[in-house]
Amino acid sequence: MTSSEFDSFRPPEPPRRRGRGRGRGGKRKQRSGFGQGEGNREMSMVPDAEFSSYYGHPVVKPPPWDEKVAAYLFLGGVAGGSGVLAAGAQLTGRDELRRNARLGGLGAVGLGAIALVADLGRPDRFYNMLRTFKVTSPMSVGSWILSAFSGALGVAAVGEIDRMTRSRLPLGVLRPVLRAVEAPAGLAAAVAGPPLAVYTAVLLSDTAVPTWNAMHRDLPFVFVSSASLASSGLALVTTRTSEAGPARTLAALGVVGDLTAMRIMEHRMDPVTAEPLHDGTAGKLLRWSERLALAGGIGALAGGRSRPVAVASGLALLAASACTRFGIFDAGIESAKNPRYTIEPQKRRLAARRAAGITGDSITTGPPVTES
Repeated sequence: MTSSEFDSFRPPEPPRRRGRGRGRGGKRKQRSGFGQGEGNREMSMVPDAEFSSYYGHPVVKPPPWDEKVAAYLFLGGVAGGSGVLAAGAQLTGRDELRRNARLGGLGAVGLGAIALVADLGRPDRFYNMLRTFKVTSPMSVGSWILSAFSGALGVAAVGEIDRMTRSRLPLGVLRPVLRAVEAPAGLAAAVAGPPLAVYTAVLLSDTAVPTWNAMHRDLPFVFVSSASLASSGLALVTTRTSEAGPARTLAALGVVGDLTAMRIMEHRMDPVTAEPLHDGTAGKLLRWSERLALAGGIGALAGGRSRPVAVASGLALLAASACTRFGIFDAGIESAKNPRYTIEPQKRRLAARRAAGITGDSITTGPPVTES
């Protein structure tokens, strides 16, 4: 009789008792009908379930986020990378690159804060997150990182604006103080820049959304590379080619890191949870992200001395970073809507644990464990 692949998880059958079920003359009675012998080992005639619904509802409730959160993910990467690039320009004496990176980073973090508050609904919800510091909460830690970065980069950017207006800002006696703290503030922004670009990856992967959760080991590397693309692209657009050398180098590193991290991440994910990265809107965005990153990186290295080529390359890198963030965001939302992306990976993980002899971490139908 054909057996099911799940027979190995069934408990052993109790031994049959002799003498029962015998008729006159000691002959065994023959039962008629379905289920003779080891009937409980017969293959189920019910086809495998296709997890297109769960009583009409998803298994995991999709987060109530819209495109404003995706925009915040992108703008946070632009800001964090710009803070690092501005510090590099500060240390190497590239005044124009330093100024543009600081102002661009401040603009990005300002727009990102507006998008975040718009998603929260009321500004006081953001302020309330600053009342405590909870290490186990990515949102709490991220709120403090955002505030620290914004404050440090804001001080450095005010110094740039004061020089651009030839000391016409109404600073009064605070101007010497600003000159003294401007450089340390720029370096402090560089320290807070990478955490700002990365914490959103932890925020996404810390949820129960199947595709995001499956990325938890590699998504921070993807977001760091994406931030490098965005910040270097913005610098190539706004800065003369003679001062944009560090931006071209960062662009090349970002392209290599982005393509490599995405490949490694997809390889380490469950094949089912990786499907939303290739389907629908998310798949289109991520395919375009790869194309734009390659085009922007090649243009930044090969034609970076040409101003039109540098601008086109910078725009391509910015678009590539935006496509990466929006694509990953959309893939996660879609994975939460389909129960298949939750249930099938769980079944495979359970089977792998059972094959490894792990039986005490979940409810199973395996044989009971007895103590000797």
